Amino acid sequence: MRLLSLHELDAHHGLLHAVRGFSLDVEEGETVALVGANGAGKTTLLRAIAGAHRPSGGRIAFAGEEITRLSAHRRARLGIALVPEGRRLFPELTVEENLRVAEAAGRGGAWNVEAVLEAFPLLRPLRARRAASLSGGEQQAAAIGRALMMNPRLLLLDEVSLGLSPVAVEGVYRSLASLIEAGATMVLVEQDLSRALSVASRVVCMLEGRIVLAGSAGELTREQVTDAYFGLKAVA
Repeated sequence: MRLLSLHELDAHHGLLHAVRGFSLDVEEGETVALVGANGAGKTTLLRAIAGAHRPSGGRIAFAGEEITRLSAHRRARLGIALVPEGRRLFPELTVEENLRVAEAAGRGGAWNVEAVLEAFPLLRPLRARRAASLSGGEQQAAAIGRALMMNPRLLLLDEVSLGLSPVAVEGVYRSLASLIEAGATMVLVEQDLSRALSVASRVVCMLEGRIVLAGSAGELTREQVTDAYFGLKAVA
């Protein structure tokens, strides 16, 4: 089933045309990795899907419903959750309090505090710790857990491994793999090409706001993705 559909989407930052004529369909249960250099438009695209950035043109549909002009909180109610770059937890709240804040804004469903702690076991002994005292990897796990507390149908993850130690990245991706196996639908932005290729069912490479390469993660080579990433060979 098609869950998300973007048609000729445009987005600007003032005079900067950040996303240009972007069209993409995401099927339920699919994991799509968005890759590309800094400034390619990846974060703006995720924010436009989540309702945090108003597009200047094109259409967004979710589960067959037009949502292009819906507010972010109404999209969240429909089942779209964004884990933003930098995590953006409430620093003075505990891990559990951060999770419960999201629970109040969500749709209700299988994801609750215990389910999140089961998916991210490193958080269990930290549930009473303030978010500001956590390491980068612990904060990322808490941020993903907070999004899951909204019981989303679509999880948007921005810069999953940015700023994390290799050990922390390994732990976060281990938990993401479990979510993917359970049938979660994800669109993730990732600078680490190896990680992106290892978890995604499909890879989409962006350059200057456009898709320059797209295909099954199992069929694309690292060389193809790298060439598109740096604009050495654009493939529509």
